[in-house]
Amino acid sequence: MDTQSLQAFIAVADCQSFSRAAETLHLTQPAISKRIAVLEDQLGTRLFDRIGRRITLTEAGRVLHPRAQSILLAVDDSRRALANLNGQVGGRLSLATSHHIGLHRLPPLLKRYTRRHPGVELGLEFLDSEQAYRDVLDGRLEIAVVTLAPEPHEQLDVVPIWTDRMRFVCAADHPLRHAASLTLGELCRHASVLPGPLTFTRTLLRRRLEDEGLTLEAGMSTNYLETLKMMCSVGLGWSLLPDSMIDNGLVKLDVATPPLHRPLGYLVHHDRTLSNAARRMIEELEQARDAGNRATFTEQETTP
Repeated sequence: MDTQSLQAFIAVADCQSFSRAAETLHLTQPAISKRIAVLEDQLGTRLFDRIGRRITLTEAGRVLHPRAQSILLAVDDSRRALANLNGQVGGRLSLATSHHIGLHRLPPLLKRYTRRHPGVELGLEFLDSEQAYRDVLDGRLEIAVVTLAPEPHEQLDVVPIWTDRMRFVCAADHPLRHAASLTLGELCRHASVLPGPLTFTRTLLRRRLEDEGLTLEAGMSTNYLETLKMMCSVGLGWSLLPDSMIDNGLVKLDVATPPLHRPLGYLVHHDRTLSNAARRMIEELEQARDAGNRATFTEQETTP
């Protein structure tokens, strides 16, 4: 049972397609079919049912799937551990971040990192924070720099780096613009544009509303904060955005509720051996956290 056959098996199972699996692994479809056939021959059982164009796992395939993932993760982990012995910082670093963090937090850090470690091939992906969590858990990613989940996960090491102060906002010509003060209940009676219901940011708001016995169904939603900002600025509804995104096109609303904050940071799987490239990235992130802490302390000292 070789790792190439297992990789092909995982790709077909996840894509539910031989052709899409071939594209994912940059192989031809006949090559994928041959690897699956070799694996089925070695195991003496069929792993996929092929009914028309539909590909589904057999019972044997369902049993093999998590074990194949564990085998590939163990092999990958061993390779990293051995490569780390020479102390060199190189190879590929699989890193994911959210669009907002990638645009507003990471550029200076990534610039420093790539200059200091030119031998690293940075595999940067932009993902929703919730998907990035799943990919770190599955072992597909070494590091994710994203909005942190409201609840800890026992398999992940999660480290806060920054904090977003979240603000209720509306367009400059929105009727709420003239409200001297609002309750959450009054706010909920107006149309809103918000992150998707399963996002960590929406969960933060939902819990605050639940504390006051309120519920809210957003008229429109998207997971991209820049898109929410645009929708809000043209008057489609009020929204909840990081303080750093608010400019002349938006107005902060005075809502009678304690400030909302969302943590941003990085996460890694605590059972995974990190590459030297990943360790150096964590050093950069920790420096960013220390710089932020010093700035906060200085601001507190100078505030009368």
